[in-house]
Amino acid sequence: MTNKNAEQSTTNSNEILPILYWVLGSIWAPITLPWIIYQMLGTLHMKYKRTNLNSKVVLITGASSGLGEALAHAFYAAGCRVILAARRKNELERVKKDLLESHQTVPTHVPIILPLDLTDLPSLPKNIETVLGICSQIDILINNGGITSRGNVLNTDLGVYEKLMLVNYFGQVCLTKAVLPSMVERKSGHIVLISSVQGLIGIPNRSAYAASKHAIQAFCDSLRAEVAEHNVEVTVVSPGYIKTELSLNALTESGSKYGRMDENTAKGYSAEYVAEQIVRAVVEKKNEVIIAPPTARIAVYLRRLLPSVYFWIMNKRAKNEV
Repeated sequence: MTNKNAEQSTTNSNEILPILYWVLGSIWAPITLPWIIYQMLGTLHMKYKRTNLNSKVVLITGASSGLGEALAHAFYAAGCRVILAARRKNELERVKKDLLESHQTVPTHVPIILPLDLTDLPSLPKNIETVLGICSQIDILINNGGITSRGNVLNTDLGVYEKLMLVNYFGQVCLTKAVLPSMVERKSGHIVLISSVQGLIGIPNRSAYAASKHAIQAFCDSLRAEVAEHNVEVTVVSPGYIKTELSLNALTESGSKYGRMDENTAKGYSAEYVAEQIVRAVVEKKNEVIIAPPTARIAVYLRRLLPSVYFWIMNKRAKNEV
């Protein structure tokens, strides 16, 4: 009797499974197939639009390491004429060498090295004049160079706030103002400013950094409206944590170097992934893009829609960090 029941159960399963597969197929096939086609068409369309980057002159600050270096590879591989800008000339030489060796199969232009210091504001317009003298135009300016900090408001020296605003805000504004007239004259150009999720929401022990990135966000909103009639695009990028050396070079409350990798930074997105998303944002001419995991995105929406809940969460976070 037991064997008969088992056989009957197996027979029933064999009969039910085809029906179940048919039902699931009937439901999902009409959804899945169009989605696959849509994704394929989207990929092909993006590849086609990326060809518009070919031979564009792209100036990237902070190109000696981290995200800036990854951006150099991404735009160089797209056929752009890349200008590598940063303080450390020897590191720029290394990046240039890597570009030439890594993309030998791609028709490209030899990268140009531009040593500059974002804290030396008077020198920045002269640097732009030098580039315009060589290339005649700058099609895309990527303001990527920057520093961060660790420390609470009570104990952080005022000099740290000044340094971060000088590099992360005034340096970017100065470069943008130096490049902008040539873009307006040509009625063409794209300015990209790398902000941060912390430019949208302030978190404990990052007040100096968050304030400098908040300033960039506001600057971009005003700039975008002003240059729209001149066909100049403005994109502000707000990444979450990126696995780079940014935290190693962060400033402490006294202004000394932090010198260690945070856990969140170590678990962050790769610089290469973020660079590809930025290239996509430039190609699609997006006004702004957030490159961050769901938790960070939720925090941004909480700050806008339920600020009291956001404040409570940040209060708890501050206590836990202490």
